[in-house]
Amino acid sequence: MDPVIALLAVAVGYLLGSISFARIVAGLVDPTADITKIETVVGEGVTFTSDSVSATAVRMKVGRRYGILTATLDMLKVAIPTLLFKLAFPGEPYFLLVAAAGLIGHDWPAYYRFLGGRGETAIYGALLVIDPVGVVVTLVLGMVLGFALGNILVLRWAGLVLMIPWFWVTTGEPTFVAYMVFADLVYLFAMRPELGQY
Repeated sequence: MDPVIALLAVAVGYLLGSISFARIVAGLVDPTADITKIETVVGEGVTFTSDSVSATAVRMKVGRRYGILTATLDMLKVAIPTLLFKLAFPGEPYFLLVAAAGLIGHDWPAYYRFLGGRGETAIYGALLVIDPVGVVVTLVLGMVLGFALGNILVLRWAGLVLMIPWFWVTTGEPTFVAYMVFADLVYLFAMRPELGQY
C-alpha cells in the first residue's frame, strides 16, 4: 500500500464526509429550522432528545421528503469517493480508508466545529459500494431478528453488526472485517447520548 495514496484516500474521505447536507438542505428549505436539537415525546412524561445534525433531524423539522433527500446525499458523499477509489485501485483497500474517513467526517465534520450526525447513512453509503448483496442479506436478517425479539435496537442495528461475520465468511479478508468493526465501534461511540435514553 502506497502511503501517499492512503493519505489521499483518508483526506478525500474525511473532507467529503464533513459536508453536512442536513445543514445545507435545511438552510435552503427553511433557514429558521433548528436542526441541531430534536425532541420527541415517546411516552407519558418521557421525551427523547438528540443533538445529532442528521437526516432524521431534517425529516422532523423540515419534512419527510427533505429528510430522504438528506439521507440520500449523505450516502452519496461517501459512496461516490469509495467507488472511485475502488475502481482506480482494484485489489487495494484504499476504498476502505475512504469509507472509514468519510464516516469520521460525517460524525465530526471539520467545517462545523466537529458537530455532525451519528453515521448510519455514511456507513450504508459505503457498504452499498463495498458489498450491496451483504447489505440486503444482513438488513433482512437483522429485521427478522429484531421482530422476533421485539427489540427496536436489534431491528435497527443488527444488520450493521451482522456485516462483520458476513465479511469474514464471504471475503476472508481481515481488512474488510477490520473496516466493519471500526465502523460499528465509531457508530456505537457516536450514538452514546441516544443509547443512554433507549
